[in-house]
Amino acid sequence: MNSSYRHGQRLPLEALSPGKAGALRLSVNPRARRISVRIDARAGEAVIVAPRERMLAQAVDFARSRADWISERLSARVEGMPLAPGAVIPVQGRPTRLEATGTSGAARLVEAADGPVIRSGGEGEAFARRVENLLKRLARQTLTERTEVHLRTLGQRPVRLSIVDTRSRWGSCSPHNRSIRYSWRVVLAPPAVLDYLAAHEVAHLVHGDHSPAYWSVVERLVGDHRPFRAWLRRHGAALHAVGAD
Repeated sequence: MNSSYRHGQRLPLEALSPGKAGALRLSVNPRARRISVRIDARAGEAVIVAPRERMLAQAVDFARSRADWISERLSARVEGMPLAPGAVIPVQGRPTRLEATGTSGAARLVEAADGPVIRSGGEGEAFARRVENLLKRLARQTLTERTEVHLRTLGQRPVRLSIVDTRSRWGSCSPHNRSIRYSWRVVLAPPAVLDYLAAHEVAHLVHGDHSPAYWSVVERLVGDHRPFRAWLRRHGAALHAVGAD
């Protein structure tokens, strides 16, 4: 058994299963309860997670047993959708057209006769950066509002909220320092899905795991959470593709 595997190491899938295309990244997460595999759609690779580094060899064996599934998921991943004039992206679930103004102004979300439009100055990377900054501001505003609603419902004290650009996780909560991090891309999802994510993270202030008691808190906040979780599973890869080349 190979004991030299390390956190962050990348392996070609073909090295585990000849003829299979794709890349694997090894990851150690002390909070993980078991070995698991997930697809990082934006990076175009599978991530093999183990609770401890000494278990990475077992994790690689697990990935070998799932090589067919990993290869299929990687080959089916969504291509990137750059933030460029003419593109149509979802914003709070609504198809939104991107338009260049020909100026150097900041991006603005406006309601046109045929639906929402983001109009922005800049060219190339500057245009994309302005649009992304607008989406991050919208995410912070909306997620702050929904987080505060759920905090009040549970009688919880305020938290420190951060908007980040994660490649896979939609959010994370650190109860010990009362901080919640959200991916800005959740602002692309319908409002009910975004609200579910806020409830999901706030509920971790009460229960740090995903026990039945935890899910009962989520259900208290948003009702049946299963449709929102299913929506993220179905459409998550497409959201992560927005803004990727």
